[in-house]
Amino acid sequence: MHISSFNPYGWLQKSLGTIHRANWYRQVKTVNSLPGAVIELEGRKLVNFASNDYLGLAGDERIISAAIKAIETYGTGSTGSRLLSGHRELHHNLETAIANWKDTEAALVFSSGYLANLGTITALVGQKDLILSDQYNHSSLKNGANLSNAKIIEYLHCNIADLRKKLHQNRNQYRRCLIITDTVFSMDGDICPLPELLSVAEEFNCMTLVDEAHATGVLGDTGAGCVEYFHCNNYPLIQIGTLSKALGSLGGYVAGSRELIDFLKNRAATWIYTTGLSPGDTAAALKAVEIIRKEPERIKRLWQNINYLLEKLSSKNLLPSKSSIICLGLDSPQAALNQSETLQQAGIFAPAIRPPTVPTSRIRLSVMATHTKAHLAQLVQAFAN
Repeated sequence: MHISSFNPYGWLQKSLGTIHRANWYRQVKTVNSLPGAVIELEGRKLVNFASNDYLGLAGDERIISAAIKAIETYGTGSTGSRLLSGHRELHHNLETAIANWKDTEAALVFSSGYLANLGTITALVGQKDLILSDQYNHSSLKNGANLSNAKIIEYLHCNIADLRKKLHQNRNQYRRCLIITDTVFSMDGDICPLPELLSVAEEFNCMTLVDEAHATGVLGDTGAGCVEYFHCNNYPLIQIGTLSKALGSLGGYVAGSRELIDFLKNRAATWIYTTGLSPGDTAAALKAVEIIRKEPERIKRLWQNINYLLEKLSSKNLLPSKSSIICLGLDSPQAALNQSETLQQAGIFAPAIRPPTVPTSRIRLSVMATHTKAHLAQLVQAFAN
């Protein structure tokens, strides 16, 4: 066979060079231990401030046992989409548990939180419709909006006045309108002004979709999320979240009215055409919901740790946070990389977060309920040095 000099992929090397020069290059780091407050990372034991396992459940023996039992009973995979051969009683039980916890009529479990956002947004709106999106929304919300073919208008981050202004200018030109926002913003740690946002949604007859990924298990009296925290359960909301953070498993969910969930079962492509969540992951998430509801002291310990660090690091350049995500702003990608490396030398794993993931560089700290006072003190001392 003739080997041609033609190379349609030659641009990749040039693009990677640009990424390297901007200090945006990323690569994986191998963890060789159970999840937890202390992990073994590439041969070193480090205090872990990089995990979304906010309640320390991903390595809990009860959750591991529940997953093993489910695998022994149902096998490793669901083998098909939920509408064909992929539905198990475990899925129904998890959806019922989530709906009860979130105080909604029903819930639907997806194979990831990303798929939950893509499938729900694209099912709800189309070419004749309008989406108002917070400018700092997660990639899954933004990509779901793009795939919907609706008109997308971003409003300034958590700025209700700007949201109202843009709705006033545009709402009457479109059939339906959907407001989408994270409740806890994953790379900043701040929370959306949900009551005010819902008031605007009612004023302009808008649907509202909130992503509770980083609020589930963290905010609210029972850890149900930002909706519970602000006592907004009675509003007609679409609540989306993940099972992979505070719940220590994998997957995503949508919680809302029975009518909404029935509609999504018939129109959400990322649910209809995707293999159902695996039995092990489903059982793990179900056990996690049970533990969180029976052991509220986990959330209490988490907030004791959060408040301790917010107080001890108050002299640093902290971004505003009301969650388990605490970020220290830095001037450049290189400064963030240097700070992360210095922390690692002090036994702390805290990643550098850089553009294009975020507009400005930072160190992102994820606080866990299972961090001890000694772990927190070690972090504070590392920054003091």
